[in-house]
Amino acid sequence: MSCTDFNDERALEGMKLKPERYLALCGGVGGAKLALGLSHVLDPSQLTVVVNTGDDFEHLGLLICPDIDTVCYTLAGLVDPQQGWGRADESWNALTEVKRLDGETWFRLGDKDLGLHLLRRALLDQGMSLSAVTAHISRQLGIAPEILPMSDQAVRTEVETDQGKLAFQHYFVRERCEPRVRSICFAGSQAAEPAEGFVRILQDPALKAVIICPSNPFLSVDPILSLPGIREALSDTDVPVIAVSPVVGGQAVKGPTAKIMQELGLPVTVEAVADHYAGMLTGLVVDRCDSDSVQVLEGRLAVHCCDTIMKNTPDKVALARQLLEFISSLEDTP
Repeated sequence: MSCTDFNDERALEGMKLKPERYLALCGGVGGAKLALGLSHVLDPSQLTVVVNTGDDFEHLGLLICPDIDTVCYTLAGLVDPQQGWGRADESWNALTEVKRLDGETWFRLGDKDLGLHLLRRALLDQGMSLSAVTAHISRQLGIAPEILPMSDQAVRTEVETDQGKLAFQHYFVRERCEPRVRSICFAGSQAAEPAEGFVRILQDPALKAVIICPSNPFLSVDPILSLPGIREALSDTDVPVIAVSPVVGGQAVKGPTAKIMQELGLPVTVEAVADHYAGMLTGLVVDRCDSDSVQVLEGRLAVHCCDTIMKNTPDKVALARQLLEFISSLEDTP
């Protein structure tokens, strides 16, 4: 375990030509950024991104899939660069009319975004699965890597707070994450099945590694892990399972991760992230400012330090390269 750089471009080019496949478990903005970096380094046929659907909800008669849409918009180069979610150059005519007619406007849906949601609703009503609809939208947006929902059945994140139980989007958007979190559950997860493509990639003999993106562990990754058999499959797999820490220097890179950890009585540290994924992880990627965690985690799992803040596309690509070279280095570890 070390903080050395991996910069052998020839090795990385060789990796790009290999047939190995990589599975990324992904939430919203942070996960989408790393997914974009991986899409620049890997051949499209090598990358499958399984996305959290616990955030999904029905709104104005439409199925809204915030994390899937963020990943798709990011990989298609359409995402709003300031927000990291939603469409760039968006307009708000439909929402303005909803407000004029005294409808709910706490969840902002732009006109271009609404177009996607309308099509999704129509395709689902025709009997297509969420996986098939997501594949169709991805193709039409020119996205080459495989994007999959974690399940084709409904799983809904519910947050128990000091103000009672809240549906995820009510907690996250309407209430702006202000209520104190007491616990989190995933309604419907035990009755749901992982998407067929998700199971297929986990069983693929060409699978090289599973990557847990730097998404919120509690709100974005745990819904995926709550599906029957997934946590066990990741614990039993023979390939490396590597997480990128969403905690940097005792703070969350984005969103309410740190606040939730504190409210659940957890320290806001990379060690706590490792503990959260205990039993599954082969390795953890942490930011250079958390290099002291290398010794703390010594003997538990491999740790690699590098720059993990992704402010622009070169940052995303650099982190993806570091991550893939770290995974490759684990093959030489006894």
